[in-house]
Amino acid sequence: MTGTIVNALAILAGAMAGMLLTRLAQRFSAILPAGSTALGQRLQTIIMQGVALCVMYLGISGCLKGSNSLLAILSMVLGALVGELLDLDTRMRSLGDWVQKKTEHLLTGGGQASISEGFVTASLLFCVGAMAIVGALQDGLTGDHSTLFAKSLLDGISSIVFGASLGLGVAFSAIAVFLYQGSIALLASFLQPYLGDAVIAEMTCVGSLLIVALSLNMLGVTKIKVMNLVPAIFLPILLSLVM
Repeated sequence: MTGTIVNALAILAGAMAGMLLTRLAQRFSAILPAGSTALGQRLQTIIMQGVALCVMYLGISGCLKGSNSLLAILSMVLGALVGELLDLDTRMRSLGDWVQKKTEHLLTGGGQASISEGFVTASLLFCVGAMAIVGALQDGLTGDHSTLFAKSLLDGISSIVFGASLGLGVAFSAIAVFLYQGSIALLASFLQPYLGDAVIAEMTCVGSLLIVALSLNMLGVTKIKVMNLVPAIFLPILLSLVM
């Protein structure tokens, strides 16, 4: 659990730093040179787009680790069916809306994204990736924290940008990361007989496909309900038994 705790704290710290930077920029906007606010917004936009492209790179590189394309296709199709029937996207956003209602008094002025949007976007980015699954498995099975430590650095940097643009919801995503990765780490010992290298590679491939979808959403190219595809990540465990 050490890697998961560090990861959650990195996201929390990054989100708080991003919100602090935004607050400072708003406070000193009156004394800054004309046009500096617009420049800050443009910088924020281009940084977010750069992060989205890096996310796409991570997704594409992870997809190449799979070797059974049929298993990946079946996992995506069946996972989409399960996710859509459960409507996980709506449930996730409802959770974000509930968090927003409970924390409305913490919002500071207009122009910021809703807590729900920040919570859902950041939670998906930080939870769906291959590093989250593989790192949590390594954490639980072998006590190797190196993957999650590397993920913590990436997530911490990303959360600064997200915290500045999406606000308080990003900080609450640290809770989702802790519960998600912590649960995988704790359950890893029970799943160990079914988690060979081949299965983990296929889970990495499917999870990385979702990361590509999320990066396209971040760039505004698509509006894929990525949360409804999340069950696909775990289906290679079952499908590998019959394929």
